Amino acid sequence: MTVHRSSDKRAESARPRTDKSSAGRPPGSGGRIEQVRQVLDEVVTWQFAADSVVSHWLRAHPAMGVRDRGEVAEAVYDILRHLRRYRQFAESGVGPATRRLAILGLWSTLGRERIDAALDAGEQAWLDRVLQIDSTSLSLPVRSSTPDWLFDRVRDLPNVESLLTALNQPASLDIRVNPMKADRDEMVADLARGNGVRWSPVATPYSPWGIRLRGRPAMNKWHQFEHGLIEVQDEGSQLLALLVAPRRGEMVIDFCAGAGGKTLLLGALMRSTGRLYAFDVSAARLARAKPRFARSGLSNINPVAIEHENDARVRRLAGKAQRVLVDAPCSGIGTLRRNPDLKWRQNQQSLVELTALQARILSSAARCVAPGGRLVYATCSILPEENEAQVERFLATHPEFELVNAAPILAARTPLQIEGPYLKLRPDVHGTDGFFAAVLDRVRKSTKPAAADDEKTIRSSDDAVLVPMDDRAATASGENLALSGVEPAAGSDSVDSVEPVKAPEPLEPVEPLEPVEPLEPLEAVRSFDLVDSPVAAETVDNSENVHNSEAFVNAEAASNPEAADNSETTDMARPVTTYVKPKAATPSARAGRLKEARASRHALEPRSAKKSTSVKESGSMIDPGPAKVSGSAMEPAPASIPKPARKRATPTAIPKGESSGPQD
Repeated sequence: MTVHRSSDKRAESARPRTDKSSAGRPPGSGGRIEQVRQVLDEVVTWQFAADSVVSHWLRAHPAMGVRDRGEVAEAVYDILRHLRRYRQFAESGVGPATRRLAILGLWSTLGRERIDAALDAGEQAWLDRVLQIDSTSLSLPVRSSTPDWLFDRVRDLPNVESLLTALNQPASLDIRVNPMKADRDEMVADLARGNGVRWSPVATPYSPWGIRLRGRPAMNKWHQFEHGLIEVQDEGSQLLALLVAPRRGEMVIDFCAGAGGKTLLLGALMRSTGRLYAFDVSAARLARAKPRFARSGLSNINPVAIEHENDARVRRLAGKAQRVLVDAPCSGIGTLRRNPDLKWRQNQQSLVELTALQARILSSAARCVAPGGRLVYATCSILPEENEAQVERFLATHPEFELVNAAPILAARTPLQIEGPYLKLRPDVHGTDGFFAAVLDRVRKSTKPAAADDEKTIRSSDDAVLVPMDDRAATASGENLALSGVEPAAGSDSVDSVEPVKAPEPLEPVEPLEPVEPLEPLEAVRSFDLVDSPVAAETVDNSENVHNSEAFVNAEAASNPEAADNSETTDMARPVTTYVKPKAATPSARAGRLKEARASRHALEPRSAKKSTSVKESGSMIDPGPAKVSGSAMEPAPASIPKPARKRATPTAIPKGESSGPQD
């Protein structure tokens, strides 16, 4: 986190006074107390992270040596760890309270002898009284310098006093080797012979890649660091990679990559294959991680700055990743050894906001997990509402995921013994930061209602019919359409709209109204409404000899009262000389126009030429075929030019073997 400009101005304005007061004075003098007091004044505003404020202040004082810088930083962090207890001690005495806090911090880190010369008589007497206080007489929250909101949430944890005491101790420095470039045992031996000899490097007890150093060495100039052989990462964070267990060639997402420490280890375990996405909402953090990515020699990392957890770039990866790690933003209570200011900068309201954010991030990251994939949820917190309670809420709303016991996964690669099913690390038990992790495997597809895009929308000129994806094959061929009793809409090039067709009611024999020629048998006719169907074309070749007389129409009206009410049916007896392609596409309209056209043709053509005239269909229009005009009478084409029999065709021919369904 960068320091705000107002902090820069305050630091710059304080610089001349600090330089004048501390110039030429040895460490442990009044100048050191004043330096610690100035830094503390900046930190206790709680506007910015303590490490950012300390780093900024030290950069503003370049004349200070390495040892002086270390003493100021150590004293400030000691005060933050024990702030509640120190403040209770500082309530007595005279003068600025922040000066008495600085005295207590330097006494704890440097000893009484180093600061006595800088204390006046009143300050020495005050310090003597403070040192005589029995710490066991204080309540546990005051003795452990724990704010009330935090103590209320950890008081029921096992061995809570041991836990709080361990969180107030300075942490050692944990590093790890790059599995792509170095071996852990060889690196320990190399550091013990070279630039790490002062820091007593030893292998970490649980992580197969970790090395622990005593103290805080400035290792950014070590050649092992510059060549990407080692990286700074707490041992507890290293164990998360064992739970993720990435494989070569997979797609893996580090959903909250931060500075990229876990991303680097995941990429190395993938042997720089596959695709590894590093998501974070802070482009600045990802920019700081890029030099680490370059040193590591990995080529499969894709850093992506996202705006929020539902960014479009996240949604594009839905259901595609085999492994997703969510090291969610949290209160950071498990890292108080390194960041003691967090317990003073957080509060109950911020914790509520954090848990809501964690739930949203976890739900969004879960969408990226492919069926059979793995989701690992982790925090550097020890609070149950950020850990177990969060996982239980997630499982209650995502039944496609199940909780996997983390104990056997870790037992295969590390001597760490946990009860499970969660990974829970504590500084007083494991010597690591406080960590929590849960392994969630996606074992089946989501049971939520199908989304709108899971069904295909089939549109026609009149209606829109939703057809499930599984029914495409059944509606793609004319044969299945005929068997299911539906027909394609007129004027359509594909089977995009279907309507049910009712079977015609049987006709009762009636007396003809006037003498007409005997009608041909009806056996070959299946249904009027299937004449446009590609399958029914052969079964209606004789339909031109049926339904084209006034007698038949009247007989149908008498036997079927419902049909008599239909104007489209009763009007077919009127002669029509002009044909216009209708705009309507309903089966009833097409049937009515077809009957009307046949009735008109019956009135215009000679009876002797009726059977020799070939008929063409185009939609619902009837073309009587080639004929010559003589005066006002129409004569059929000469018989010397025979015409082959032609089957009726649909408006658009469908090549054999191709589907008439919609094409993508």
